[in-house]
Amino acid sequence: MHLPVNPPVLPMLAKRVAEIPTGNMWIFEPKWDGFRALIFRDEDEILIQSRDGKSLNRYFPELMEAFSAKLPPRCVLDGEIVIVSDNGLDFDSLQLRIHPAASRVKLLSQQIPASVIFFDLLCEGDSDLRDEPFERRRERLESLLVSAEPPIHLTPATCDRTIAADWFRRFEGAGLDGVMAKSITSTYEPDKRTMLKVKHERDCDCVVAGFRWHKGSEETAIGSLLLGLYDDAGVLQHVGVCASFKLEKRRELVEYLAPYRKNALADHPWKSWSTSDLSDGEHRVPGGQSRWSQGKDLSWVPVRPELVVEVAYEHMQGNRFRHMAQFRRWRIDKKPADCTYAQLEVVPPQELMAIFPTGR
Repeated sequence: MHLPVNPPVLPMLAKRVAEIPTGNMWIFEPKWDGFRALIFRDEDEILIQSRDGKSLNRYFPELMEAFSAKLPPRCVLDGEIVIVSDNGLDFDSLQLRIHPAASRVKLLSQQIPASVIFFDLLCEGDSDLRDEPFERRRERLESLLVSAEPPIHLTPATCDRTIAADWFRRFEGAGLDGVMAKSITSTYEPDKRTMLKVKHERDCDCVVAGFRWHKGSEETAIGSLLLGLYDDAGVLQHVGVCASFKLEKRRELVEYLAPYRKNALADHPWKSWSTSDLSDGEHRVPGGQSRWSQGKDLSWVPVRPELVVEVAYEHMQGNRFRHMAQFRRWRIDKKPADCTYAQLEVVPPQELMAIFPTGR
């Protein structure tokens, strides 16, 4: 490629803040939950570059066709690849696209085609726009995509904090992560956290049914706690993990959990789940290898499901936490049987057509 901005270029990042910023110096956007991607096009050469600089071309053939047909001949755009279902963004289906078999990728591209939402412009023709203020880049992006058709979309944007707050509330049910805030004067700074993001966070009481050792610290430090919630049938479902402990806390947890390891498998609800399987066919299990684990040790140590922990989580994806939960405190006052899905706040899906009335 011979563009003013050539790959690899790492995308600009965001730092988390507690609330939507005030003032008239911000442009707000919904925060999409998909695969971040930079799209480079130089005539017949097209590259879909992942957040870590790798090519995603082979996994999204339908997007390659769309970019060739609908993007300007020479440009670099920043965006998010998503898959949209009737109930919102479908990250599970998106993950399925990263498959080693080309035939499988082709089939999925036809059955569950992806879309891309663009929100920044780094290059157009012979112009390197990275040093232009974001307000100007946004104007050129809008002009560039004025006639965009699915699967190519332009993200909504507003300078009105009230509208951004409404997006934050309404669109969560569709799987959006929260709200982005970008300074109107900001330049494009690769791999730097110069944008702001406001994400959802809620509390939930979960059963601790196992743990994983901290890498390289078996028997001396806990890496993560395996969390469960009881479904309507009274079955304890694995919903995710909480981690990010300080080293001192990891060591304390070894002693704290030790009594609950005794005879843990005797009546453990996950006893039948082999560590060689990622799933029992219907539900997620806490151990096993997959193409996502990349060789990581996912073996787990069971504990009797008698402890309750309060964690903070962002949002649910299906019947589990979308991201890692954060430890808050032990709940010795609560029975494990009370840790059910019923305690979770359910946000109705917001139809994405409200954001993209021309389709998806």
